[in-house]
Order: sequence, then structure tokens, then C-alpha cells
Amino acid sequence: MKYRDLHIQTQREAPNNARTQGFAFLVRAGYVTRENVPTKLGEIALEHLQVLSSDPSFLLRLSLPTIGNDQETFFPIVTGDIEVAHCPSCKYTERLEFAKIKKTPLPQEVQLPLEKVSTPDCDTIESLANFLNIPKEKTAKALMYTRVSDGRFVFVVVRGDMQLSEAKLKAQVGEVRTATADEIVSAGAAMGYASAVGLAPSRVEGLKDALIVVDDLIPQSQNLVAGANEEGYHLLNTNYGRDYSAEVVVDLIQAKASDSCIHCGNPLNVLPVNILATRKEYYFENILRALAETHHDDKGLTLPHPAAPFDVYLMHVPGKETDTRAKAEEIYIALQSAGISVLFDDRDERAGVKFNDADLIGCPTRVTVGEKGLKEEMVELKSRMAKENKFVSLDKIISEIQSEHGYRTN
Repeated sequence: MKYRDLHIQTQREAPNNARTQGFAFLVRAGYVTRENVPTKLGEIALEHLQVLSSDPSFLLRLSLPTIGNDQETFFPIVTGDIEVAHCPSCKYTERLEFAKIKKTPLPQEVQLPLEKVSTPDCDTIESLANFLNIPKEKTAKALMYTRVSDGRFVFVVVRGDMQLSEAKLKAQVGEVRTATADEIVSAGAAMGYASAVGLAPSRVEGLKDALIVVDDLIPQSQNLVAGANEEGYHLLNTNYGRDYSAEVVVDLIQAKASDSCIHCGNPLNVLPVNILATRKEYYFENILRALAETHHDDKGLTLPHPAAPFDVYLMHVPGKETDTRAKAEEIYIALQSAGISVLFDDRDERAGVKFNDADLIGCPTRVTVGEKGLKEEMVELKSRMAKENKFVSLDKIISEIQSEHGYRTN
């Protein structure tokens, strides 16, 4: 492809909306606009990645620091729109809302008799624990929902020191919404003082009684404080199995940073990420962004083969006696015929401008056709990551690129 045909517009300064260096260089190199819309160059880069994705080892070949599991592959990035739990020790990785953690039950206790106590102004776990001078893990937290599909009241119980993952709940019972005050009263519960103990039968004709769902740690927890379904009162020593039961007992807890990994027990990290792939789909714009975040230096992108949309950045430096552009055209045709993809900078610009743009765009190799070199039947060849350039004879350009750098030849 020729530079002028692609209408590439590079920029000397980073856009003011750039939150990461990778995005800044994608804009400056002309792959995307400031609004993150792919340009013609960007579309070619995305099409190139799509072609590469036919190889099952596609992502591995891009040299990206990915994390993931057998279902999804992620790229850690501060601006990521997804949060995952990640274990740096065993590499367990899962979307945060579905991540499992190693739960530690409290020491086993003898079940004590239920006792109703006055707890004025204790409609939160925090206020209840402070009033009774007990740790939050000795309380049972009630959360109440209504299932969208059939209007059934859903009563959820988790330990007071833990948070519910609504994603896990919905995976078990279907789509839900927060129950209204009337629905809570109708179920025989009391806002801020609710428990599964003694929930009233449904008052709505044809509607099933409340669906009780408890976290799997609740049956292992004895003598928890729970609501008495009466404002201003709680029950001491509630016990699952004796005082109430549930239709669903399952993991419902929202993981958080420093929770213990379900597999190895080490602390989990919580990382913002972008998704790169699932088993069935690739997210090519995110992959291009990940490449830019991973492969750049202070001059621009340093896209490796085979990730770069072009193997070679070919440029000519106008001469006084030699038609360098005509010779560059010949080399352009020869490289393409050999299966080497080329971005030919065919502009009649100063050498410095072209060198800067070549560094920004980040092709793995730059070939410079200049008058001085041509007099010796040579061109300048420089790897994007190399400090020094070298001169190569015209008849060895193709073999040099193919053998030294291992670029594709078909």
C-alpha cells in the first residue's frame, strides 16, 4: 500500500484525551481518530489481525501479556471496562462477579436456642454489629428481590461480612429486580429487620411462596443474628436447617481483592482488563489496542512481526542526481512479489519527517532508498528495535528481510 493512498495523518503531539501511551500512539500514528474510530490504516491493521486469527496460536504469536481461562482471554489495562479476579500464584483468572474464593467457616458451635431481642435503630449490619458488640461475620444479611419472569419473591441470605454477587444469583434463579416495600411486607418480612425465619405464605393467589436462596457458607455457620421480621427486633442464634431451609444453596459471594484463591489459597488481585477473545470470538479493536500498549517506545509503536499490518516501511530520500523514487518503486514491486507486505511512503517530504513517521507507525523494518546508497547499489535497512542501521545490496534486500527477521513469505 502507498502512504498517500491511505491518507495517513500523523500527529506530533498526544491527544489530550489519551489516558494511556498505547492509545496516544495509535492516534499519533494515524491508526485511529481521537474518538477511537479506526482510520483507513486502522481498518487495514484490523483486517490483518482477522486474517491472522485463522491460526489457533494467533494470540500467542502477538507477544502480549495476557491472562485468562479456558473460556476468555484478557489484557490487563488501567482503562479496562471489565474487572477480573486474578491469582498471581496459580494464575486462576475469572470475571470478578463470577470468581470463586476459598471461604473459611467460623469455628463450630453448639446450636443455642432462638432469642428475640430489641435492637432499636439497627437496620444495617454495621449498626447491628455495633449495638450487640459482635463481629459482622456473626450476622446473617438478608437481601430481597422479585424474579422478573414470574413475580416470585426471592429471599437471599449471606453472611454479614460478605457481599452478594447479583450475577451469581441471576445465574441460579434468573433475572431479578430489587423487591418493593409492598412486596417485602406481603412476604411477611420487614425492611432492615428481615430473615428467612417464619416468612409468611404468599398472599397472592397462584403465586408460590418465597424462594429462599442461601450462600453455601450459611449452613456451616451457627448461631447467627438475623432479623425477627419485626421492626426494632432481631433473633439471636438462628441456625440453618433448624430454623429455616432453602431451595437453593450455592456460592453467592462477590469476590474482592485479598480474598483467598479457591485453588491455592493465596490472595487474589482485582485487575481492570479488556477482553481479547472468547472461545468463539475475537475482539480485534481491543487486540490492536493491546498491541499498542505492549509494543511502543518513546518514539512510537514497535509492532512485531506478525502483528504489524506491514512488514516493511519503504521510503525514499529525494536526490539531486538520482531518481530515488523510481528505484523505490522497483523495490516496492519486488518486495510485494516476494510476499512481503509494504507501506511505501511515496511522499516528497523531508527525510526527517519520514523517519519520524516511520517510527510512529511502527513497522518492524524500515528500508530507506537514498542517493548515496544507490551509487553503491545499496539501500539502508533498519530494524525498528535496532539502534544501528546497515546497508544491504539491492539484490539481497528480500533475502535479508526473509532470513534475518523471519518474516512471512506467502
